[in-house]
Amino acid sequence: MRKYGNWDKVKAAAEFEQLPPGGYVCRIMGAEVKEYERKDHSGSFEKLRVSLDIAEGRYKDFYANDYRAQNTEDKRWRGVLELYLPDENGANAEQEERTASYLKAAIEAIEESNSGYRWDWDERKLKGKIVGCLFRSKEWEYEGRGGWRTEALRFIEADRIRQGKFKVPAAKPLKKTSDSVNTAPMTTPENVEIIADDDLPF
Repeated sequence: MRKYGNWDKVKAAAEFEQLPPGGYVCRIMGAEVKEYERKDHSGSFEKLRVSLDIAEGRYKDFYANDYRAQNTEDKRWRGVLELYLPDENGANAEQEERTASYLKAAIEAIEESNSGYRWDWDERKLKGKIVGCLFRSKEWEYEGRGGWRTEALRFIEADRIRQGKFKVPAAKPLKKTSDSVNTAPMTTPENVEIIADDDLPF
């Protein structure tokens, strides 16, 4: 076996631990409205993309530690909750109302978790706010590989998390097909080197 040319400079992969599904008190690290193209190329739609980290408890700073542990050029922040924004194009009034209802529930959870804060349609002001968030396990598959990951599902009042007044969301498996992949859960880093906050993307 020949020696890999850059062996002495390669960082060994960190040990990984999955964030358990459940409820966590989170801090909003940033928020932005992002536009996406529809799969059928019939137009675009918008989402409010909210980046989070765990603010309290055993898993505090989980996503910051995960980000710091990534040693590839395409590092990304994995603690994200995306909320669809209503189209208001009149094409599907029922869907628009449902989308608006989910958004309002999320905003009210943030307001209830931060005394004196009131939503004023400036998503940039969400940075630094505290909110409760429920996380679930979701199965994924891509190019023949697959596994499970923990994803942010919805916001609730932070005190409900602190008081244990929530239910852990059910896991979401893939719809089974004849060629579905059977794999072990994908994991997320916990034991990482802590470095300066200047390296974070916020």
